[in-house]
Amino acid sequence: MLRTRLLWFGLGFTATAAAISQLVWRDLWVDRHALSSDMKQKFDSLEARVSTLESVPLSESRPAQVEG
Repeated sequence: MLRTRLLWFGLGFTATAAAISQLVWRDLWVDRHALSSDMKQKFDSLEARVSTLESVPLSESRPAQVEG
């Protein structure tokens, strides 16, 4: 009787631990994917801005100096 209860407890505990670890793993995977996607979007935006700055001729990129 005690062995049967211990066996059922062990099986229940294992099933619960597996379900919780599955939820945690899925949550971590989603966070990792979201972070990766966000970083890619930001670097693409930065690359576009740098490309735009590089395409501006040197004479147009210098601001007028204020004498004073």
